[in-house]
Amino acid sequence: MDLVKSVSIGNLLNQREAVLQRLRSARDLIEEARKIASAAHLGCVEDMFSPGRYGFAGNFLTGDFGNVERWIDKAGWEYLMAESGIRTFMDSATRQRWAEAMNKEEIPPLTVDVIASTFGQLYDNRQQMFENGVVEIFRRLSWNYKTNEPFKFGRRIVLSYILQSDRWGGAYPRNCDQLDDLERALYVLDGKPEPDHRQSIGTIVRSKIYGKEWSAETDYFALRWYKKGSAHVTFKRPDLIGKLNSILAARYPNALASDTR
Repeated sequence: MDLVKSVSIGNLLNQREAVLQRLRSARDLIEEARKIASAAHLGCVEDMFSPGRYGFAGNFLTGDFGNVERWIDKAGWEYLMAESGIRTFMDSATRQRWAEAMNKEEIPPLTVDVIASTFGQLYDNRQQMFENGVVEIFRRLSWNYKTNEPFKFGRRIVLSYILQSDRWGGAYPRNCDQLDDLERALYVLDGKPEPDHRQSIGTIVRSKIYGKEWSAETDYFALRWYKKGSAHVTFKRPDLIGKLNSILAARYPNALASDTR
């Protein structure tokens, strides 16, 4: 024990054992936290130890613990939003604002009062949000196409800028959120749950465009798009067109044709 005069070997070994013991305990606690977080949909704990994946919080070992709380709260808010069903009633613009808020560091704390206030307000406004989405779909229609009627949804509508050409003569999808908003509105009006986002019309269109196909079909409409960027939507359910127009008529009672009212 006198081989290294300036170091107490006995003390070094004791400290070594203390470090290893605490690391074992920390590993066990982190594993418990991982299982709890996974079961509660509160994010992926192991990502906190990967500097390249830990978002705004940085590395767990060197970052501010307040950022750790926001990381967990962000996952909690996203899970509650998905489970609440409120997202179904949100148009794409409202969804985008929510996503942007969740990606900022000023994420609201996940507490009973804040959850009750946030979802209470969203629930009270769900019909208004849904109607706003329908009105926004109609507002974004271009009157440069004769098919689009200026006072109501007709049997067929034309959407602009679904495709955008690239400099190599190809095309890629753009503004598929319009299609997702339209399909979501029809699902709601038909009393059916919103389709999984992996099966949304926007996702289907992107896949077909990349596969050099030019048409798609859903339960509610047939869709065909063209190289100039536009897409023709032919509705299959006249009863649902009537419900869409009823929303427009309620919002603009003096602007729509009398037969629509």
